[in-house]
Amino acid sequence: MTEIPVVDLSTSFESEAGFDACAKAIAKACEDTGFFGIVGHAVPREVIAGAMSAARGFFALPLEEKLKVQRERPELNRAYITFGTETLARLAGNETPPDFKEVYTVGPDVYPKDEYHTCKDALPHWGPNRWPDAPSGFKPGVLAYWDAMQRLKIHLTHLFAHVLGIPRAYFPDRMEKSPDQFRLIHYPPYAKAWEPGQLRAGEHTDLGLLTIVYSDNNTIGGLEVRNKDGSWVAAPDFEGFMVNLGDTMMRWCNDRWKSTPHRVVNPPSTSGAGSDRISLAFFAIPDYDTTIECLPSCIDENHPALYPPVTMGDYRAARFARTANA
Repeated sequence: MTEIPVVDLSTSFESEAGFDACAKAIAKACEDTGFFGIVGHAVPREVIAGAMSAARGFFALPLEEKLKVQRERPELNRAYITFGTETLARLAGNETPPDFKEVYTVGPDVYPKDEYHTCKDALPHWGPNRWPDAPSGFKPGVLAYWDAMQRLKIHLTHLFAHVLGIPRAYFPDRMEKSPDQFRLIHYPPYAKAWEPGQLRAGEHTDLGLLTIVYSDNNTIGGLEVRNKDGSWVAAPDFEGFMVNLGDTMMRWCNDRWKSTPHRVVNPPSTSGAGSDRISLAFFAIPDYDTTIECLPSCIDENHPALYPPVTMGDYRAARFARTANA
């Protein structure tokens, strides 16, 4: 891998031939790198701008204001998560200083308060959002982006299914009560030199089905993807979304498709330490009671199943608990 491919999705909305061509291009990227960029995605510019404005407005608030909507407990990935409380490198078996970032996370905002969503097994996958009082327009901007990501994730899963030889509804049927997450992430300027081994976000893989990320300022301390030889390849700087597969999808595909380690690096020198970066990261996650097991189309005599079946809830809870600090 010398660079991460970018796929134009526009033709996939126009014809079956365009859909097929886009699906095949995405499948190649999933096999080679597990990462690809997308343009022609049909997400309105004003929706992206609204979410970016909401993020910048919130993270510009004084810390005491942000702490008013701090997450209530470490295992619940909701609301404000302040500096020093995540170490993503632990997902790769490494111990480093905490990631240099702050995060605001939301999940589904409206859902039934029935047994499925409130029982013991539902926690910490389901829980209320904590909305800040400021900035003005924060909640509508975030929810408009959430709705756009819901539509985009379904379209992407249809493309996945097309080349995996399964019904297009296979993944959506297992995400009807999906506890997706939308994380607004702020990588602030450095007031002093970063600690040895500290990154904006340490090396890790994502746990869900797929991740859709929009970022500004990707050229100074941005996303990097690990190559098969252990080297790192910078994500392209373009006006679109980066998409990557999570470990859940890799398990479904029996390692046919890759969930590739990635990280967000520090600025290349102290000259870039005054720059900051906002990322809008949407994580598509199957229902917590969905069983993740290797697809029959990805198993044969030469490729036996590599993973035992596991529910999404059990897998996610174990993974997330490894990243949280006190």
